[in-house]
Amino acid sequence: MNMMSVGILRLISRFAFAVILGGFAAFVQAECAGCLCPGNPCKLCPLPPQKNAPPVVDEPNICLKIRERVTPVSKDTEPNQHYESVNKSIMECVRNGGDVIMNSRRNKEFPSKHYCKPYIAEGKANADGAHLPPKK
Repeated sequence: MNMMSVGILRLISRFAFAVILGGFAAFVQAECAGCLCPGNPCKLCPLPPQKNAPPVVDEPNICLKIRERVTPVSKDTEPNQHYESVNKSIMECVRNGGDVIMNSRRNKEFPSKHYCKPYIAEGKANADGAHLPPKK
């Protein structure tokens, strides 16, 4: 009888621990901040461009330029061609004023390892201008 109560106590403690971890994970996911959040708030484009990628609504000009100048890749692309395309697309991103973001946590919405973050023009900035340097 004593062994049975110890087993039940272990089961209850494991269940409680799982509920606590699940609640914490939901809280962390709800508090997403930055560019790699659902909905693509920064208008990121994958580097290198992907073949058969669906068209993006309101795609930034920098992403269009990268797709025009860099050969798109697919899963079947040879490694040498893939890395050459990655290097060219990174150079085009930086050359056109964008920032390169590395994605260490890939998911369905952001499957690529590298993304180009376009420069946000002053006309498209937030009303408060919090991310802009102070004017002199």
